[in-house]
Amino acid sequence: MEQIKVTFPDGNSREYQKGISAAEIAKAISPRLLDDALAAKINGAVKELYTVLDSDASVKFLTFDDAEGKEVYWHSSSHLMAHAIQSLHPEARFGVGPAIDSGFYYDFDINKKLTEEDLAAIENKMLELAKADEMFKREELSKDAALNLFKSKEDPYKIEIISELDDTKEKISIYKEGEFTDLCTGPHLPSVGKIKFVKLLTVSGSYWRGDEKNKQLQRIYGITFPKKKMLDEHLAFLEEAKKRDHRKLGKQLDLFSVHEEAGAGLIYWHPKGARIRLEIEDYWRKAHLDNGYELLYSPHMGRSWLWETSGHLDFYKESMYSEMKVDDQDYFVKPMNCPFHIMIYKSKLHSYRDLPLRWAELGTVYRYEKSGVLHGLLRVRGFTQDDAHIFCTKDQIESEIIEVIRFARMVWSAFGFGELKYYLSTRPEKAVGENELWEKATVSLQNALRNEGLEYEVDEGGGAFYGPKIDIKIKDALNREWQMSTVQFDFNLPERFDMKYIGEDGKEHRPFMVHRALLGSLERFFGVLIEHYGGAFPLWLAPVQAAVIPVSQASLEYSKKIAEQLREHGLRIELDERNEKIGYKIRDWETNKVPYMLVIGEKEMQSGEVSVRQHKVGDTGKMSVESFAELLKQKVLNKD
Repeated sequence: MEQIKVTFPDGNSREYQKGISAAEIAKAISPRLLDDALAAKINGAVKELYTVLDSDASVKFLTFDDAEGKEVYWHSSSHLMAHAIQSLHPEARFGVGPAIDSGFYYDFDINKKLTEEDLAAIENKMLELAKADEMFKREELSKDAALNLFKSKEDPYKIEIISELDDTKEKISIYKEGEFTDLCTGPHLPSVGKIKFVKLLTVSGSYWRGDEKNKQLQRIYGITFPKKKMLDEHLAFLEEAKKRDHRKLGKQLDLFSVHEEAGAGLIYWHPKGARIRLEIEDYWRKAHLDNGYELLYSPHMGRSWLWETSGHLDFYKESMYSEMKVDDQDYFVKPMNCPFHIMIYKSKLHSYRDLPLRWAELGTVYRYEKSGVLHGLLRVRGFTQDDAHIFCTKDQIESEIIEVIRFARMVWSAFGFGELKYYLSTRPEKAVGENELWEKATVSLQNALRNEGLEYEVDEGGGAFYGPKIDIKIKDALNREWQMSTVQFDFNLPERFDMKYIGEDGKEHRPFMVHRALLGSLERFFGVLIEHYGGAFPLWLAPVQAAVIPVSQASLEYSKKIAEQLREHGLRIELDERNEKIGYKIRDWETNKVPYMLVIGEKEMQSGEVSVRQHKVGDTGKMSVESFAELLKQKVLNKD
């Protein structure tokens, strides 16, 4: 029989009989591997274990330890949940049910509003079905056959999806698992028996396709694991994440609010939140000026030709707010700042001696997001971008990118994020710009990362149509990754806006343009910051750095003098003048996560000192007011 060569991730290869399945290869290596394997990555594509190999191939077996393995596990779990829902509610019709970063969900339409008791029943049904250990079986259908199948099921949501598919370009597939059949591209687990431990977390409303004009469906979020210990650890993590939810803490600590009746997705910064924002902005501005940037301010709206020239009206209009008529001209509120920075660049002719130009702006922009995806500070419609653009020559690219990466690391360190991950995204199939420019820019990004000794992952074809990019993700206190910083080349806008500079040769040249954001948006960054610190901000950011608490009304006047002394040192101090018991006041300030409390009673009045309490630590002893002020000022300076 004809043999094929299979190469494994460690570089070793073996020969097998042509027509062998991935599962058979796993079993030949080790029965334990077959037991742990969830899917196989064959020549870079994730496939089911029963996939047959007819030619030489590279193969990697995916387990639950792999991100792609988890995705297959949770995608299959969403199908199992849909099967359970259909078993309990035969009238159910199904929207979409993907795997997400941490688990899965499925949107469905049934004739009752589900409760916590219903979730428990669905969980039990899922476990019952999993014990039957039915296989996931893939079938490919023509578009007509697929439409007829789901018409027979009277499922309008699947019919709508299928109607939009082009079966000349993509295969239409279904998966059968026991009595349940679903439209899906896969891949899936070998069988549902791999799903061992289940927890359905929440049920909520969700508009079909995220559009509030469509019917509201119900969405169940769930999580599954192959081991009970994993589930227990995850549920403990969720409890901690719940305590840190920025929406809950934002209300508790009086930081911000959202008012649907006044406009969805728009953030109202309260005094304490605004104090934190001011500290962030002051740090941001000083850091940029210290690192060779100049600051810009640009308008909030512009004439339509600006967005026609930039291409936003061609590629981005659905995310822009509707036009406004001003002097019989169409105007749009800006979805981004870059065209305005370009207009400033074009206000005069530049020489190569002027470059690089590093221009930064905290620019407020407006983008239309569907109401179904709005989420506190993390997904909004109006936000302030931490934005910058670098205009440089071809020879300056690499050094500029190195400085951006160093700058990003410095900024994230200042805010308490030490663990960063880097991703390099390369040219997509549809792109603008000459191959030579793409190659030069991509190599420059690679060299910058290597120059800094940074490990990175390559996202092949993941760049924007106008240039390659580096994305930087941070890890928070709960080990969650957040996409924040980005560095993007742009070959499109310099061409569209006919940007030029005079080179050393006296001729006109196109500048290279780099879009660069560090924090992303202040709103989203603030949400991440709240959750990272659980609302207990470091001293330099805390809206109230210390509370002065008189034990009784007898020490109130003295406490006022202490508070004023500390304010003269530039510290953010609040005086608690409430006529309440000292224990109540201490507990209240502790709940409000204020870094320090100064308790002032008769003894402190006599000694001229203050009793210091630290958040989560308790009593730390007595100090003079001057010593305490110097301690805090040093901590603020060092960003402890």
